[in-house]
Amino acid sequence: MNFLRIEALSVGIKMRTFTAIVEQDSATNLYVGYVPGFPGAHSQGETLDELHENLQEVIEMLLEDGLVRFETTLS
Repeated sequence: MNFLRIEALSVGIKMRTFTAIVEQDSATNLYVGYVPGFPGAHSQGETLDELHENLQEVIEMLLEDGLVRFETTLS
């Protein structure tokens, strides 16, 4: 398991930083990443660079929609 830092512009030109968890799928050899607690913030790519770009795009689209609801669970 690896981590990626994703910087995304949100509405109002405010830069936000997110941490994504990354794993490589052994069946497809694709990198798969998601931001914990951020529903819909997940993607995949053939390379880590492609995954980073895809996650950044998804996060920016989710932030643009303005319906972001972070979910956290503390135990």
